[in-house]
Amino acid sequence: MSQSRALITGASGFTGRYVASELEAAGFKVTGLSYGGGQSALEDICADVLDRQALREVIASVSPDVVLHLAGISFVAHGDVDEIYRVNVSGTRNLLEALASLIRPPSLVVLASSANVYGNATVEPVTEDTPASPTNDYAVSKLAMEYMASLWKSQLPIVITRPFNYTGIGQSEQFLLPKIVSHFRRKESSIELGNTDVFRDFGDVRDVARVYRKLVETRPAGSVLNICSGVGHSLDEILETMAAIAGYHIDVKINPAFVRKEDVRRLIGSNRALFDAIGFVPSIPLSETLSWMYGGE
Repeated sequence: MSQSRALITGASGFTGRYVASELEAAGFKVTGLSYGGGQSALEDICADVLDRQALREVIASVSPDVVLHLAGISFVAHGDVDEIYRVNVSGTRNLLEALASLIRPPSLVVLASSANVYGNATVEPVTEDTPASPTNDYAVSKLAMEYMASLWKSQLPIVITRPFNYTGIGQSEQFLLPKIVSHFRRKESSIELGNTDVFRDFGDVRDVARVYRKLVETRPAGSVLNICSGVGHSLDEILETMAAIAGYHIDVKINPAFVRKEDVRRLIGSNRALFDAIGFVPSIPLSETLSWMYGGE
């Protein structure tokens, strides 16, 4: 019996590496599709999701059984707004078009959206039925991607995930928690931050990777699912946890250049639908995640 093949776009990225390891452990032959080449140990293919013809040829050569589309612009404050929309919307459309053209389409296509589509939701916890209210271009691009993907639901078995904030070893320091942890690791006396009145549902990338593995195993096509812990943490709480881990307190300075007017202040999700769909939800405590990151690999 031939080995099932999984295609992961963005395979050399932060999340992709962890998801690839989970799927390999589950017995899949994993092919990674990355732009500009990857640095993973996978069978990597270099392709630009904005190149329709090249992407179509690559997809035909792989003919995957399952696809996890993790590639995209993931940083809210990404400087090139046009690129956000091109990659997150047009790039995803090109991928879906290529997959639908296969003689044997995949049995599951997972598209990573974002909990940012909810914006500053007035309910807590946020469920999948909470109305979308995006407050920045990144979130708008992800919501547009979801609407666009609905045009392909009759041709492809699509699952859309809406991950809340998550972190871990390997995430860029342009994101909040890796930045904080790195400052403590370097024993810096102070740190410059922007919005400090944020309250988030922070998860662990290892849990998120397990969610993607479970989605592949259960294949709940047609679902839109939050990926979250259901537990909220304030920035002050995170700084206190890091102080306990590192053994000292850091001086926080507010840098107006880092303050985003459209930032989402509170975002805490419900993972009930996720549990009903796959029988698993993220559960690693944030303190454990921060200790892991502080200790390094």
